[in-house]
Amino acid sequence: MSPAVLIIDSDIARGERVAGALEFMGHAAHAFANAGDPLRQPAILESARAVVVGQAESAGLARLLTRLRGLPLPPPLWLLPTDAGRDAREAGYPETLIWPLDFPLQREQLGELSRRAETRAAEAARAAQLGDGIGPTGSSPAVQRLRKLIDQVAPHDTTVLITGESGTGKEVVARAIHERSTRRKGPFVAINCGAIPPELLESELFGHEKGAFTGALNARKGRFEFAEGGTLLLDEIGDMSMPMQVKLLRVLQERCFERVGGNQTIRCNVRVIAATHRNLDEAISDNRFREDLFYRLNVFPIEMPPLRERSADLPLLIAALTRQLEESGRGRVRLSSEAIEVLKHHPWPGNVREVSNLIERLAVLHPEAVVRVQDLPAKYRGDAAEPLPERESPLPGHPNLPDDLPPEERSESAMLLMAREDELPEEGIDLKEHIARIEVALIRAALARADGVVAHAAMFLGLRRTTLAEKLRKYGLDRDGVVREGEIGSEAQVS
Repeated sequence: MSPAVLIIDSDIARGERVAGALEFMGHAAHAFANAGDPLRQPAILESARAVVVGQAESAGLARLLTRLRGLPLPPPLWLLPTDAGRDAREAGYPETLIWPLDFPLQREQLGELSRRAETRAAEAARAAQLGDGIGPTGSSPAVQRLRKLIDQVAPHDTTVLITGESGTGKEVVARAIHERSTRRKGPFVAINCGAIPPELLESELFGHEKGAFTGALNARKGRFEFAEGGTLLLDEIGDMSMPMQVKLLRVLQERCFERVGGNQTIRCNVRVIAATHRNLDEAISDNRFREDLFYRLNVFPIEMPPLRERSADLPLLIAALTRQLEESGRGRVRLSSEAIEVLKHHPWPGNVREVSNLIERLAVLHPEAVVRVQDLPAKYRGDAAEPLPERESPLPGHPNLPDDLPPEERSESAMLLMAREDELPEEGIDLKEHIARIEVALIRAALARADGVVAHAAMFLGLRRTTLAEKLRKYGLDRDGVVREGEIGSEAQVS
């Protein structure tokens, strides 16, 4: 089932308008009048990229939110201006996943929410699937040592500290430890300590009682309670403030805590894994990290190797990433063996995350194609770039024109394209016709370069496919850039 956005709204007309807007933007969308309806369609529910919530009956919405909260990756809620936010918070839905959505809809806001949801899903998929759910991908000695450490520590409830550069896959290792432990049937909860303001982090970790602070309208559980019986990953622990480090140390020592604004002691049964890209030894020397907390966390240290030290794993890593990209419906691309060899020489400062981003970019630029060395971005080619095929530079000094234009039209188009934008002939011009001729010439050039594939040509021109298709109809061009008989005369009357 492809990822989709679910719309829950008893205002059927509004729900259909939201669904229509999402579909216009290229997203699959399913509208429901009752919150209980998606519960009867688990395939749609489990593949939800996001859930738009409008008017909904409270009891049904609470059941739906409980089910969503239990998914491996709970989808964000896009809340229309209703009272649904109160119900979501009462149901304990993570505050970081409750995003407001204005109505009438604003295209910019809807696009931003879509990008945030897609980015979140892509990052979670990379973390969970790069190693097929069992750890890091590769067969190098460094990865073999890493897997051995995972196997050794997983069966025990020992606290683990994972260190290494950003993008090396620390969350992949944390999930592998959880999946191989006796807690694998319990929840795996991750929180980025550096992404949450210090004044909110205590509430995120331990929860709060009603009235604990301004805006605390209801009691709310924290991550320690959500992770009960499972594993809690404290990512970027090196960015945690000193006051919070003191409170965390007590929880690790006593295995109990109080919610913010409460006085009831809550005992917890949670395995803690911490991760950071910071040098904690330096942070201790600079009085930015508590030494006693470091020793409490550093019971079983795991150092993540950077990708540049295991470049032999790159082919397997690229294969896993391209497979994951295809399975998630976000594109299909293949790399030639020569391109992979060239990529082995790149230093990869962004590590696995950088590889993943490159693969996704190539899938957009070269869909359903085999990427060659010359197709790689310049920074990844190094000195191995191959010359482009001669057909892409058919006119000396003018690489943007196709080579199948008639000589007279080719000459005219070249002059149009090479003319200075602020140059005006003595006799003046028909500006509308002049601009249209330039547009036709560039469209034909893009179609030639894209071998007649409208979607690819649209990318060369920075247009949507539907926009380019409309321009083809406007100017009477076919997919090869040829004028259809009777639609544009021999004088190219494109106005």
